[in-house]
Amino acid sequence: MKSITAKGKTVEDAVIFALEQLHTTREKVDITVMDEGKKGLFGLFGNRLAVVEVTVKKCPIEEAENYLLSVVRGMNVDVKVEKQINGKEVTFQLIGEDIAVLIGKRGTTLNSLQYMTQLVANRYATSYLQITVDAGSYREKRKQILANLAMKVANQVLRTKKEVALEPMPSYERKVIHHVLSKNKQIQTYSAGSEPHRHIVIAPA
Repeated sequence: MKSITAKGKTVEDAVIFALEQLHTTREKVDITVMDEGKKGLFGLFGNRLAVVEVTVKKCPIEEAENYLLSVVRGMNVDVKVEKQINGKEVTFQLIGEDIAVLIGKRGTTLNSLQYMTQLVANRYATSYLQITVDAGSYREKRKQILANLAMKVANQVLRTKKEVALEPMPSYERKVIHHVLSKNKQIQTYSAGSEPHRHIVIAPA
């Protein structure tokens, strides 16, 4: 973490000097006034300079990316990370060989990586960031699998008139099921259970 202590005739002068030294802007730092300074008699005697400590804030996206890379490399998987930022939504795409290890059975390992990376990002963020961690475009493939599953189970429910509980899945996967079936007026979907066993139930309307 970059930090500098600066002095100036006024607090503002000290802050400006510190920002110039750190090559950054005011919104990217935390400012602590250590001494507001004092203007002496006739501006000549007893003057005391203002003192501030200016610290560059940690970037939540950079911290999240560094954490993700450290964990993945700790698993002895050589990858590079491409990130896409869309407002408060950030996607980290893992690219490399042996990424199947990072996905795990039905995405369980990837989901854990995403959960922990999101915790790290939001530890430093001033407003909530939605983090997605993907590998080999698994998320899009999984989305299509879930959509097909939703339609298949919905047809079963309509045929048997009996509700069906799906396996537990993370919230963003449950949203896919809800969305796919939202326009089917003969079907209703709702979530049941507690994390990490929360699941969707598909039932006749």
